[in-house]
Order: sequence, then C-alpha cells, then structure tokens
Amino acid sequence: MADTTSALPGILGVIDIGIARLEAIMLATGVLLMAANTVANVIGRVFFESLYFSEELNRILIILITFAGISYAARHGRHIRMSAIYDTLPPKPRKALTIFISVITAIFMLGLAWYSLQFLLTTFGRGRLLSALQIPVWITLCWVPLGFLLTGLQYILTAIKNIIEDDIYLSTNVLEGYDDDEREV
Repeated sequence: MADTTSALPGILGVIDIGIARLEAIMLATGVLLMAANTVANVIGRVFFESLYFSEELNRILIILITFAGISYAARHGRHIRMSAIYDTLPPKPRKALTIFISVITAIFMLGLAWYSLQFLLTTFGRGRLLSALQIPVWITLCWVPLGFLLTGLQYILTAIKNIIEDDIYLSTNVLEGYDDDEREV
C-alpha cells in the first residue's frame, strides 16, 4: 500500500496521502486484473477457446494504468525533464523555475482533466456500448479525467512544497539532484 505519512503539513498531508492511496489502489488493481485476464485468456485459448472479452478488458485496464501512472510518476519525480539550462542555474533561480514549472504543469493537467471530462460527458450522451462486454464506452474513459486531476493536484502540492521548504523538490517527497548511481549525460 502507499506511504502512510506525508512530507506536507496538515490538510495538504491528508490530500497527499489520499492521492497516494488512490494511485496505489488503481495501479495494483489494474496490473493484477490485467495479468489475471491475460493468463486466463491464454489458458482458455490452449484448452478451450479465447475469452471473447479479453481484449476489451485489457484496453480498459491499460487506460487505467496509464492515467494512474502519470500521477504516480509525478509523485516520485520520475517524469522526463529537460534540464540542460536548469542544471546551470544557481539555487534560487532553479527553485523559482521549479515552482513555475510545477504551477504551469498543474494548470495544463487540470485543463486536460477538464477537456477529458467534457469528452467523457459527450461520450456518455452518445450511449455507445463496448461490443463484447456490453458496458457503456464512457465508463472505460472515467480514468482519464481522474488521472489528469490527480496529476494536477500532485504538481500543485509540489509547488506548495517548494514554496514552504528551503530545499528544491521534484515532488512532495523527492529532493532535486542526482542519485549516486545516476550520471548526467
């Protein structure tokens, strides 16, 4: 399960822990269900016949894992960074740039959450069903705005963490810098 402590104070820490737990549940459930579905389909194919819904179910789970994963990556400071200019800056401008990047990224993620929610509502209005599972298509897309929302919140928390702390943080619990086993290229 996710961490039970947060590096943020008060209600921000509660939000941080809540996001971490939701990410962990979404990722663990998605990966385990995908593995079970794939194994069941292989066994079925060998001894009987393929599961008719397996491909659709895996497609839904890939969406879930992808959009829970972007929030998880933000939490652990694992998104790709273009840091050539950033690394040459002194600490104060680097911190200001980190806050700026976190705020701008949060705005984009929340904007994408809004637009994906609008798409979800449009899809809901069309009433289409998945051919094999016979469930509404909009249900499969619920994870998209949720993933963008969680990622946006994660970047807001990162900006706040950088405002209230002296050190520079890539996320609420990851300090900026390179590990001993990492190399700058």
